[in-house]
Amino acid sequence: MKKIAVYGKGGIGKSTITSSISAALSTMGYRVMQIGCDPKADSTINLTGGRPVPPVLTKLQENKGHASLEEITVEGYNGIVCIEAGGPTPGLGCAGRGIVTMFDLLEDLKAYEIYRPDFVFFDVLGDVVCGGFAMPLRSGYADEAIIVTSGEKMSLIAANNIMTAIDNFRERGYAGLRGVILNRRGIENEELLVRSFTETAGVELIGDIPRDGQIQTWETENKTVIEGDIDSSISNIFKMLAASLAETNEKERVKSA
Repeated sequence: MKKIAVYGKGGIGKSTITSSISAALSTMGYRVMQIGCDPKADSTINLTGGRPVPPVLTKLQENKGHASLEEITVEGYNGIVCIEAGGPTPGLGCAGRGIVTMFDLLEDLKAYEIYRPDFVFFDVLGDVVCGGFAMPLRSGYADEAIIVTSGEKMSLIAANNIMTAIDNFRERGYAGLRGVILNRRGIENEELLVRSFTETAGVELIGDIPRDGQIQTWETENKTVIEGDIDSSISNIFKMLAASLAETNEKERVKSA
């Protein structure tokens, strides 16, 4: 089982990319779990056809601290297990603590042992990597992190801040950085800017997602491009990225065997 935490500037497209990778891996025969770590609880909406996933915190509040796996999971596209942390009412409480509570519950319910996913993706709110939002990076949770960025200045600043946090956490035994995915916004010299950034930082650019209208077209139907048109050019890009992650995972598994 490989657990991957996905970070990046708010609004950069993490959920779209994470869901598309999850969908692509599922078509390759892998068992996938996607966990939204955002109070909006909308990470998995394109995997469930728009069907809402009951947020973990909401269920715990309704049931006075108790919840079953059946109450907090929805089976999405191609059998993907979808979970959403949810969060407190805006302005009341700490969303980061909600992530901690969710992780504790998943351990108590033995979610990973029961569903036995090959891949688990944590789609983490914005570029916050302190407190509860760093929880997915901790040893025993995510094995590695991926950062999504565009070539825009603020996105690259956020990516650099996340890299710094991950590097600082590494000495505590937290997850390391797998690499960066470029989600293009169509700015001038975007690829050059991001490649220069990754080369300077000494990290790998593991994916390059072009602007493609099909992404938005299928999202209006609450679908990923994989579900909408698995043979499209943009779907093939996501499938190649998923295959690369799977290949790396297999090599690591064989090496450690």
